[in-house]
Amino acid sequence: MIVAWQKFRNFINTRWGFFTLICTLFWIKTILVYLIDFNLGVSSAYQLLILLINPIATTLLLSGISLYTKRTLPFYITAVLIYIANTALLLFNVIYYREFTDFMTMNVIFGYSAVSQGLSTSSLSLLKPADIIIVIDVILVLLGLVTRFIKLDPRPLRTREAAAVSSLAIMLFFFNLTLGEIDRPQLLVRTFDRNYLVKYLGIDAFTVYDGLKTARTNQARSKASSANLNQVIDFTQQNYAQPDAKKFGIAKGKNVIIIHLESFQQFLINYKLNDKEVTPFLNSLYNDKSTYSFANFFNQVGQGKTSDAENMLETSTYGLPQGSLFSALGTDNTFEGAPAILNQTQGYSTAVFHGNKGSFWNRDNVYKNLGYQYFFDASYYNTDANNLTEYGLKDKLLFHDSVKYLERLQQPFYAKFITVSNHFPFELDEQNTSFDKADTSDNSVNNYFVTAHYLDQAVEEFFNYLKKSGLYDNSVIVLYGDHYGISDSRNLKLAPLLNKSADTWNSFDDMQMQRVPFMIHIPGVTDGGVQTQYGGEIDVLPTLLHLLGINSQSYLQFGTDLFSPQHKQVVAFRNGDYTSPDVSVISNKIYDNGSGQEITHPSAKLQKEVKANQEYTDHALSLSDSLNNKNLLRFYVPNGFTPVDPKNYDYKNDFAAITQIQSILQRKSTSLWSKNDNHTTIDDYKSDAPELKTTDKNDKSVAQAESKASSTPTSTGNKTQQ
Repeated sequence: MIVAWQKFRNFINTRWGFFTLICTLFWIKTILVYLIDFNLGVSSAYQLLILLINPIATTLLLSGISLYTKRTLPFYITAVLIYIANTALLLFNVIYYREFTDFMTMNVIFGYSAVSQGLSTSSLSLLKPADIIIVIDVILVLLGLVTRFIKLDPRPLRTREAAAVSSLAIMLFFFNLTLGEIDRPQLLVRTFDRNYLVKYLGIDAFTVYDGLKTARTNQARSKASSANLNQVIDFTQQNYAQPDAKKFGIAKGKNVIIIHLESFQQFLINYKLNDKEVTPFLNSLYNDKSTYSFANFFNQVGQGKTSDAENMLETSTYGLPQGSLFSALGTDNTFEGAPAILNQTQGYSTAVFHGNKGSFWNRDNVYKNLGYQYFFDASYYNTDANNLTEYGLKDKLLFHDSVKYLERLQQPFYAKFITVSNHFPFELDEQNTSFDKADTSDNSVNNYFVTAHYLDQAVEEFFNYLKKSGLYDNSVIVLYGDHYGISDSRNLKLAPLLNKSADTWNSFDDMQMQRVPFMIHIPGVTDGGVQTQYGGEIDVLPTLLHLLGINSQSYLQFGTDLFSPQHKQVVAFRNGDYTSPDVSVISNKIYDNGSGQEITHPSAKLQKEVKANQEYTDHALSLSDSLNNKNLLRFYVPNGFTPVDPKNYDYKNDFAAITQIQSILQRKSTSLWSKNDNHTTIDDYKSDAPELKTTDKNDKSVAQAESKASSTPTSTGNKTQQ
């Protein structure tokens, strides 16, 4: 034992030994922080392996800088300063994560972001005794140097040895990145969630990545001015479509309920598998005369997938050509979104219900900039493992468990429900499965029908509650599919189920599969039915605003009212392709929509039409990118609109906030709870979800929510402004 101890001392008294010591200590405490303080969602042994590996490369690379220093004292000073700086970054992230459930970005570090409050002195109160593990090693190393327990080694390392360490670190980083890409493709491109980047690449790599991204964004924005808006204003005004006079304002003052149908494609509507309707309730809704249903409505998302769909729905601007606008720009961008517009023009309360982490797609920051007053994320629900799918709370539980929050919102409200059960790989536990899967060689295609059927049941239960509780008659319910569920690479397996041949399937067929449902259900309306005009997600906001009696002309929106006679029926896709009622253009090839065949010798008239529509598509995408990348909306304030201040919103205690508003308003309260003589309507909700009898008992769920609300102080801020 004594011999081993002496060998250890002799080793750390060398430069190699000291370098190895600080790298090992930093690796150990980083892993401990990962496992104790950060909720990174490690769900497999493979992900745990990546987690254990990810601090190694960046620790070697950063600490290895000191190895290039020849002189003795500068070597140890450099090594220790890097060690302390890395430790400080780790500690500050721990503090910040406890307060915001997120990681520090460069904007936060340098203090000029809207979220720079994360490093306030009050955050020191979030320190815990266990945090000593983050700094104790630094203290011991410094004591070792001061007391000469660790002696300084005057022998410099050769430059090629230092270079070897740097090369090894770089090689390990790319090995780490490859492992991450295998488990989460397009990790650095799509950036779903900062949790993912830290889980797969580590704190240091995330910080450097965010720094590079921030520098690029700031460079573009520093050169921007209000003059850059002129083209955007000209384009949106020239393409503005006046509302249909017969439909303008027909839903004014009604609640708006948005139901986000995850990965739901149009072909599921009225589709039968083995002579059984996959989505019988949604079919009935689609064919109802109180529903405006759109047969030629397309998703227009890019790599941001769901977040791109939300962005178009809320702002009528396109997503980015690469990555997610929510993740890349959403923390600091200025928006003129539906929540703020409806609140400021007609006094709407605004809320989102989503059973996943608030940080996913950076929603916890973006929603504040959009003007959402409340965001009920996973922290407001019972997240027992039995209640969850891979991407959050099961749909039946989401709708059911949201009632205790929904009934407290002041009316009229704008409320969005984001479902997740119908998400790839479309897996559902046996206790919730009530539909036979398809029989192809692709399991995800087979299960798609099972999860879609479950989603249909969940929506039906929610509609039944709306009718029983009395919300239904005074609400507009908007349902839309956010993007495809079956990818192009799997369409060949799906083709036979659609009476198509895999042998003749082509790019035109892939484009047709980008249709998603879009339904606007307005109780009392009798002139609904299936609409055939072409449109996409970019057109939702102006369409909805006009139905609510709000003219969209003063806002910078790239979509147009689907009901307007002036609506332009050219649907632009993020890759530059487009479709229209007669032809579709895919990779510069023209296809006839009737036959699906390529038009190899277009007429001069068709060539002229295609050229004009392609220029329109390219111009719209380019201007939208300029608007978002340069944050040009900070220079544009429509008449009557007040720019959103994200500091007015804090989603930690939303149940307390909505109950406090009820108490303040008393008899003037317009919430469903107040209208129901201050009683809950949860008993009006009937669900066959098996979890409600086991792991998600409602009485316990309500009690937990009320306990949290009563024990935590809150401020309603501007949420009482109606």
